[in-house]
Amino acid sequence: MDRKEEIREFLISRRAKVSPEQAGIPSYGELRRVPGVRREEVAQLAGVSTDYYPRLERGSIRGVSDSVLEAVASALQLDEAERAHLMDLARTANALSHRTPRRPAQQRVRPGVLRVLDGMTGVVAMVQNGRSDVLAANLLGRALYGPVFNFASASGQSLPGRLPNQARYLFLDPGAGDFYPDWPAIAATTVAMLRLEAGRNPHDRVLNELVGELTTRSGLFAELWSGHDVRIHTTGTKRFHHPVAGNLSLQFETLHLPGDEGQTLFTFTAEPGSPSANALAFLATWAASPPETSTAGGPAGGSAVPETLPHEQPGARTSRKTEPTHD
Repeated sequence: MDRKEEIREFLISRRAKVSPEQAGIPSYGELRRVPGVRREEVAQLAGVSTDYYPRLERGSIRGVSDSVLEAVASALQLDEAERAHLMDLARTANALSHRTPRRPAQQRVRPGVLRVLDGMTGVVAMVQNGRSDVLAANLLGRALYGPVFNFASASGQSLPGRLPNQARYLFLDPGAGDFYPDWPAIAATTVAMLRLEAGRNPHDRVLNELVGELTTRSGLFAELWSGHDVRIHTTGTKRFHHPVAGNLSLQFETLHLPGDEGQTLFTFTAEPGSPSANALAFLATWAASPPETSTAGGPAGGSAVPETLPHEQPGARTSRKTEPTHD
């Protein structure tokens, strides 16, 4: 990914989202040729010269001080994720050497973390990296995300080392729109998180390959990616339509593992006494049953996700649509 182009398109896209009214600039009824505020107006709001800001928007961000970047971020009314992304773009642009993209070593989850996952019997728990690869999951996590694991197994049999990937499933599996009732919002959030990760780690070859693959194979992914939106995803509610357990509405929490950079623990729980709690309890019972009694591709045992995934029988998915319409 070209850093200058990334910076240029990000700043232009953010400037287009700020109206003169939001910036406190009187328009006097004039017809404006560009969406949002003008470059010279951003310069004025940020307290920099009208010659200086256009240089930043052309991607010339090397050597720019944090105070100037903060002023620009305030002028563009960036949120927390957008500010972090701008700082990441500046940090990588200021790197002294231009490294060649390389394939990183396989990320592994520490045995202690795996034991923690296995001990969380009534909670869906999984560990992901910034590329949305599932590195590990407990038994209930593999059961809930069975369609994601099944898709990875079915589509990656000839690719040793390919991990289950949430983004790949979302945009390439025809059944994803059924598994996620709120598919448009989840798809937008996933792309925004990948964009944030790309700002942090522009030399991640696997991430660049994933983005290239999804951009080529999914027009909806390409459209969302071109928006340059970024998002920090920490807590909320996610709805599922599971092939075995039916409809579930689960609250999720995220915890970054400080001893394992780039790894995040995700947990999902249900409101006690709710229909979702009953459905989750049923799913836990089903997941613990012997594989031969299962009719929808029982989850493989163990928390760690193997580098070469075993073949699993796909779950009972329907295919309402190939790529759900993004709202």
